[in-house]
Amino acid sequence: MWIGPAPWAPSSRAAAGDEEAFAAIVGAYQQDMLRVAFGICGEADLARDAVQSALVVAWRKLATVREPEHLRSWLVAVAANEARQLVRGRRPLRLDELAVEPSADGGAEPAGAISRVDLANALRRLSADERTVIALRYGIGLDSEEIGRILGVSASGVRSRLARLMDRLRKDLGDA
Repeated sequence: MWIGPAPWAPSSRAAAGDEEAFAAIVGAYQQDMLRVAFGICGEADLARDAVQSALVVAWRKLATVREPEHLRSWLVAVAANEARQLVRGRRPLRLDELAVEPSADGGAEPAGAISRVDLANALRRLSADERTVIALRYGIGLDSEEIGRILGVSASGVRSRLARLMDRLRKDLGDA
């Protein structure tokens, strides 16, 4: 139950062309859109491009949202679609160098950096559609019902996909 005005309340005004209402929607959901796009793309610049494209689509098609309470899911789905299109249209990424950030005590923490690179590489080996499921669940915390609505599959289908993907990642990272 929402307390105060629902975050999707501006959607009808925005659909009618109210730019301030659309700005409120962007402010409420842009970070979720970026998290999912980054999870799919693996690059901040590409994720920002995907979200920018998604916002253009959202502005044009906002009036087609039938259930305003699912506005967040709809926007995230649009961002995921734009991110997948960007990823499909480009060459695979190469890991050219490992940037090791200093730890809090001033020294380098190469083991942690290597683990992050291993995870990033394991995620890159997944398809864009597989990364979408991971990003929706772990990037912005949608439940299997919400993910299922976005992907057009049952909640149990989402749970099965997630279980298989997590098993693959564990094996790929040597944790199984």
